[in-house]
Amino acid sequence: MSSVFYGILWILARTIGWLCFRFRVVGAVPRTGGFIVAANHASYLDIPLLGCGMGRRAWFLGRSDLFPVPGLRAICQWLGWIPLRAGRFDRDAFGKAVSLIKEGKVVVIFPEGSRSTDGRLQSPKPGIGMIVAQAGCPVVPAYLKGTFDVLPPGTTWPHFCPVTVSYGDSLMFPRNEKSGDDKQYYQEVSRTVMDRIASLGAVESPTQQSSAGIRKAE
Repeated sequence: MSSVFYGILWILARTIGWLCFRFRVVGAVPRTGGFIVAANHASYLDIPLLGCGMGRRAWFLGRSDLFPVPGLRAICQWLGWIPLRAGRFDRDAFGKAVSLIKEGKVVVIFPEGSRSTDGRLQSPKPGIGMIVAQAGCPVVPAYLKGTFDVLPPGTTWPHFCPVTVSYGDSLMFPRNEKSGDDKQYYQEVSRTVMDRIASLGAVESPTQQSSAGIRKAE
C-alpha cells in the first residue's frame, strides 16, 4: 500500500515540478541493485524533487526533528523517511539504511547533514563513509540546481525558478591496505562524494572554498 501512495506522490511531485519549476532531469540512477544517492541540500524541496527525478522508489535518511508532528512523522516513516538523530552516531538509523541497501533498495543521503543557509556546498559529515563501509555499496552523486532559489531558508512561498537534478556515474570505494584506518576512510569517501557533487553542479566544493579562504588570508 505504501508503494502505491509513494507512486501517487511521485506523479504529483513530478507534475508540479514540471508545471511550476520547469523541472528537468539529467542522467539516471541504476535500474537495479542497492546503492546510495548522495546530493546537496539547500531547500525543503530537495526531497520531493530528488525523489521524483528517479525511476525507483527511495528511502530518505534525514534529521529526526524534520517532521515533529507525531501523525506526520508516522506517515513519513511509512513512506520511507529514516529519522536520524543529529550530532551523534545513530546506530538504529544507520543500521536501517544498511539493511535496505543490502536488500537492493535505494537510500538517499544529504552528506552535508543540514540545509545550506547560503546555497553554497558545506563540508560533508562522515556518516556516508560509515554506511558505505558497512554496506559495501556504490554511491550515485546528484546535484540539485535551483531549489535554493525556489525556496531558500526563511521563506514560506516558493519562487517560480527552473530546477534541474543531475545524476552522475556511480562511485565505488573498495577497502584495501591503502585505505588507512576507519576514520581516514570515512573522510575520504565523504570528501570524494562532495567533490563529485560539486563537479556535477559546476560549483566550488568545500575543499576548494577552504583553499580559496586560505589563499585570501595569506
